[in-house]
Amino acid sequence: MTIRSWDIFCTVIDNFGDIGVCWRLARQLAQEHGHAVRLWVDDLASFARLAPAIDPAADRQRLAGVEVRRWVAGSDEGLGGPAGESGGQTAGETVGESAGESAGESAGELAGKSAGKSAGESMGDIAPHDAVIEAFACELPPAFVARMAQAPRKPVWVNLEYLSAEPWVREHHGMASPHPRLPLVKYFFFPGFEPGTGGVLRESLLAMQRRSFTDSPAAQARLWHRLGVTPIDGARRVSLFAYPNPALPALLARWRDGDEPVQCLMPSGPAAQQAFAWAGTDAAAAASPGAACTLGRLHLQQVPFLPQEQFDELLWACDVNFVRGEDSFVRAQWAARPFVWHIYPQADDAHRVKLDAFLALYRQQIGEPAHAEAMTRFWHVWNGAAPPEDIAAAWDGLRDALPGLARTAQRWQHSLAALGDLAANLVAFCESRVK
Repeated sequence: MTIRSWDIFCTVIDNFGDIGVCWRLARQLAQEHGHAVRLWVDDLASFARLAPAIDPAADRQRLAGVEVRRWVAGSDEGLGGPAGESGGQTAGETVGESAGESAGESAGELAGKSAGKSAGESMGDIAPHDAVIEAFACELPPAFVARMAQAPRKPVWVNLEYLSAEPWVREHHGMASPHPRLPLVKYFFFPGFEPGTGGVLRESLLAMQRRSFTDSPAAQARLWHRLGVTPIDGARRVSLFAYPNPALPALLARWRDGDEPVQCLMPSGPAAQQAFAWAGTDAAAAASPGAACTLGRLHLQQVPFLPQEQFDELLWACDVNFVRGEDSFVRAQWAARPFVWHIYPQADDAHRVKLDAFLALYRQQIGEPAHAEAMTRFWHVWNGAAPPEDIAAAWDGLRDALPGLARTAQRWQHSLAALGDLAANLVAFCESRVK
C-alpha cells in the first residue's frame, strides 16, 4: 500500500518558522507527488503574511493544490466543512481528482474555492488521511487521535521535528513510540544535514529556477521593480531578516563608517524597526512601505514581508544574507550565497549548542581555516556568544572571507542535494511504515 493523502497539523509560532516549513511541505506533497494534502492551521492571519492569497476569515479553502483548514490548537473543535466531510476530498483521492482541482491551478483561482464557514464540526467527525503529520510536537486533537485508532488501516503518524545538526539526531531519526493506550505508533522524523537524517526541504525545480534568475538581468530587474528598490552600483547588497539583536546597532555603524557602500534590504519586521530606530527615523515613517534612509556609506531600505517565492529571489539577488529561525535558514543555504544565521534564542542557551553543531559541519566544507574562523567569530557575536561591540571587527574579518565563503556555499548546497529532499524522504519513510 502507498501513501496518497496527508493531514498536516501546524501551530503558528510568532516568528513564522513553523508555518513556513509546513506550507512548503504541504505544497510540495501536493504539487510534486500528486497527493491530497489537508493543512490544519491555527492562525490564518499570520499564515496570510507568507501566502497573501489566504483568506484569514475562511475556515476552509484551497490554495496551490492544498486544502487549508482552520483548527483550534489544544481542543477537539474542528472548522471547515459539514460533519463527515473532508472539504469534498476523500482520503483516497489525489489532488488532481478532487473537485476538478489540479496542482497547477493559480493561487487566485484556488484561494476562493471551497471557502466557507461550518457549524460546530468536531475533530472526531473527520476521517484521517493516510499519513498524519504532527509538526513540531504541536499535539493532535484527542478526538482526532481516537478516530485514527478506529481506522481499519491505521494512519502513519509522524512527529516532524525541528531541524538540528546535533549528532544525536541521526540516532533518534525514525524512532517509534507506541501509544500507551491506543493501537497507534508515532514515529519521529528529524530533518538534518547528514546521511541518516530526513534531509531538508527542496523543490525539484529549485536549482533550475535559481540559475534562471541569476542568469537573467530582466528577472532581477522585475524583482527590484516589485520591491521598489533601485540597485546601487558597486554596493555590497545585504538582506537582513533577523530577530531584534543587541549587536545590530554596532554592525550598522560599521557599515555606515566603512570603506565600501552597503545596501541593506530588510523585510518588514522587528529587525527593520530596530534599524530605523538606530538611524533616528520617525516611527511612522519607518512603518511605511519602502521606508529608506542613507547614513554615510550605508543605505537602509525596508521591503515588504515577502511571500516565500519572492523571498527566495531576494536571497539569490544579494551578496550576503542574514536569516533567522529554520525556514529562511534552509533557503539561504539553497541560495548558495554566504549567509549569517540568527538562531532562535533560548533562555538556557541551548541554541548555542545547536549553532555550534551546525558550524562544526559547515566548517568541514571551508577550505581556508582563516575563513572558517571568521565565519565562526561573526556568528558567535551575532548570536550573543561574545560582546555585541565586537561585531565591527568581526564584520571586517567576515568581509575579507566572503569570496572563499561564496565558494563554500556552492559546495555545501551540492552536499545537501545528495541527501535527497525532505518531502521525498518523508514519503518513502511513511510508505515503509504502512501496515
